Amino acid sequence: MLVNSEQITEALIETVQMVSFSLLFSAVLGLPLGVLLVVTRKGHLLENLLVFNVLSGIINIFRSIPFIILMVAIIPITRFLVGTSIGTTATIVPLVFYAGPYIARLIENSLLEVDPGVIEAAEAMGATPGQIIVRFLIPEALGSLVLAFTIATIGLVGASAMAGAIGGGGLGDLAITYGYQRFDTVTMLVTVGILIVMVQGLQSFGNILARKIRRR
Repeated sequence: MLVNSEQITEALIETVQMVSFSLLFSAVLGLPLGVLLVVTRKGHLLENLLVFNVLSGIINIFRSIPFIILMVAIIPITRFLVGTSIGTTATIVPLVFYAGPYIARLIENSLLEVDPGVIEAAEAMGATPGQIIVRFLIPEALGSLVLAFTIATIGLVGASAMAGAIGGGGLGDLAITYGYQRFDTVTMLVTVGILIVMVQGLQSFGNILARKIRRR
C-alpha cells in the first residue's frame, strides 16, 4: 500500500510537534545548565569547581550516549512520565534528555565568546552576578545563542527521524515503515526531501536572525 498525502502531512505535523516541544523543554533545561557551566568555572563570577566538575561530568555522560541507545535505556522513565514508550508524545522525553545537555554545551561555548572586559566593566559598576548574567552576558552572546539553538533544532529534527526506528512517529517512522520495510522508494525520497527542506529552512532562518541581532 502506497502512502498518500494525508499520511505524509500527518507525519510532518508529528515531527514538528516533537521538535517544537522537545526544543522548548530542552531549552528550559539547557539554558540554566549552560549558564552554570560558565559562571562556576575557575576565575568566573561564581567560581565553584565542585559544581562545575560534577555538572560537566553528568553532561558529558549523557552526550556520550547515542540517541537510539538513550531512547531504549530510559524507557522506564518515559513510561513513568507519559504512560507509554511509543508514539509522538513518548519520543519527546528522550529527545529532551538528548538535547538538554547538548544545548547546555552550545550555550556554554556561546557565553565564553563574550569579551571578559564586558564582565569586568559590569562588576566595576557594582552589578550583582545575577544582573551581569541577565543584562550583560546573555545579551552580548545573543547572536551566537541564536545560532546555537539553530544547531540544536536541526539536531532534534535528525533525532526525531531516528526515533522512527522504534515507533516514535513522525517522518522517520513513515520512512522506515513504508520506505524501508515495504520497499516504497517514493515515500523514502519524499520524507528525505521534506527533512532536507526543513533543515535548510531552519539554518537559513537562524543565520538571518543572528546576522540581524549582531548588526544592532
